[in-house]
Amino acid sequence: MIFQLTKDYLTGIALLDREHAKLFHIINETSAMLDSNAWDIQFLAANLLQELSEYAATHFLHEEEYMENIHDPELSLQKMEHAAFIRHIHNFPIHEDITLEDLNELIQFLVHWLFRHILHSDGMIGKVPEKEEPEENSFAFTEKYMTGVSFVDEEHRQLFAIIDQANTLARNQRIQENIDQYDEIIDILHNLREYTEKHFRHEEEYMQEIGYPQLSVQQKAHKAFINKMANVDYNELEFMDDQQEFLLDLIEYLLYWLSSHIMNLDKEMGRWAASHNDPS
Repeated sequence: MIFQLTKDYLTGIALLDREHAKLFHIINETSAMLDSNAWDIQFLAANLLQELSEYAATHFLHEEEYMENIHDPELSLQKMEHAAFIRHIHNFPIHEDITLEDLNELIQFLVHWLFRHILHSDGMIGKVPEKEEPEENSFAFTEKYMTGVSFVDEEHRQLFAIIDQANTLARNQRIQENIDQYDEIIDILHNLREYTEKHFRHEEEYMQEIGYPQLSVQQKAHKAFINKMANVDYNELEFMDDQQEFLLDLIEYLLYWLSSHIMNLDKEMGRWAASHNDPS
């Protein structure tokens, strides 16, 4: 089976797009060899992992250097995702009893990870404004975020409260002194993801009920955000030198995305609902 990068997976950054194509070329070569049934499974698996690991490390370095040069605020998130991918490759067991099914499962994992990473992480490179130092009231749900749809506003208020809770804990002096306290923050972030999924479901059900014409746009935005959160491997924090910096970057990204989404999409939905006399 041949895996192809369609135009939906192009970042518009020539170097990165070429290197993404090379990553898939490496996988496709192994897949083609498997189809021929003329190769040793153990050799193919070991060769794939070595070649992919070496090239991925080079590509990730180029990608991170590019993001650093443009001051991309998602750099720390990318570094963690890259490290998780490399660690998964290094930890994959190669033994004499490896089967064709094992290798096919590995290929499926690699392809799925790369497609998802390119679409929901690499596709955002250069598109998220450089972060600024948060204002004191950045985490407050204020009048400017009101959509006029009561349950939506109340759920947005709760999302801001959860993010604020994570931010307060992440800035705790004990973490600055390198005392490992990230477990509680991770619990809060898991809670945020669960509540966000529930909120998106409620919001989409409401838009469907009122016949909102931009429902599909909202669904795509919601899916991209959930996939972004799902891509974060919090276990990788154990291997990071500066957990606090990563957590603060992540929290600021979540706040930026939520506030931008509300201002640009949800308020438009609220205006449409009001103009169509929705009683909410």
